[in-house]
Amino acid sequence: MYDLLIIGSGPAGMTAAIYGKRAELNVAIFEKGAPGGQVLNTAFVDNYPGFKHASGYELASSMFEHVLSLGVETKFEEVIDVKDFGEYKEVITTTNSYQAKSLLIASGTVPRKLRVKGEENFIYRGISWCAICDGALYKDKDVLVVGGGNSAVEETIYLSSIARKITIVQNLDHLTAEKSLVQKLKTISNVEVLYEANVLEFKGNESLESVIVKHRNEEKEIKIDGVFEYIGLIPVTHFLKNLPILNNQGYIQTNEFLETKIPGIFAAGDVIEKHVRQIVTATNDGAIAVQSVLKYINK
Repeated sequence: MYDLLIIGSGPAGMTAAIYGKRAELNVAIFEKGAPGGQVLNTAFVDNYPGFKHASGYELASSMFEHVLSLGVETKFEEVIDVKDFGEYKEVITTTNSYQAKSLLIASGTVPRKLRVKGEENFIYRGISWCAICDGALYKDKDVLVVGGGNSAVEETIYLSSIARKITIVQNLDHLTAEKSLVQKLKTISNVEVLYEANVLEFKGNESLESVIVKHRNEEKEIKIDGVFEYIGLIPVTHFLKNLPILNNQGYIQTNEFLETKIPGIFAAGDVIEKHVRQIVTATNDGAIAVQSVLKYINK
């Protein structure tokens, strides 16, 4: 039996794995994809201490190398259910089941979709949620970015050096990204922002060809080669449906010690109720959560 099982290998999960292993816990971490979480989908990171400027991939890789250097057991399996048996917890994956004294959920979030006509037809055939993954496909082409927050503006800045023209569709009358990002965006000549606008439909045959946008009171069709959506995130908590630890939006409820309502089950990172979702706050959560795990195990 493990002392601690961690679900998710984003910044929160990897930090927890590092702290847990250094505290000599028998720990394992689960990841169904590539280690790094949403950091992997970030073109650049300029606000993480110690890294003046790094790609999301570089930062995630550095964190995972640290995890591996300590000998943390990593299981590339998808978790489909979690059960609470009081003194121990069970994690069920698509291929196995595992028991542990404690459990830390750091499963993060996934991008939210627009859910408008035609969207499902062009997922990864013109519509993407990762500029660093797919940006190179649109060299010298026209792309559209949906959203006005930090992610949308950061990825637009990244795409501006690749694409011919970028059109931002923002439903508000202003961008909500940090002022420094907005100021930088304003200096880029191949970016146009449509305020008070919404995407109504995606159109095309084999691949995406155009987008119907309602801009204020006018509907118009914009010829486009690709679209990147940054309109928010959805917590990855579907495997927790049988546990009473979620709020109405699907985020995990915790106290200041990252404890859930169930003794021995903890949560950290973007998947919990919180006001700020950043890499640095996720790593903070991971460190705090392990201190709580240690107190729980040793009581």
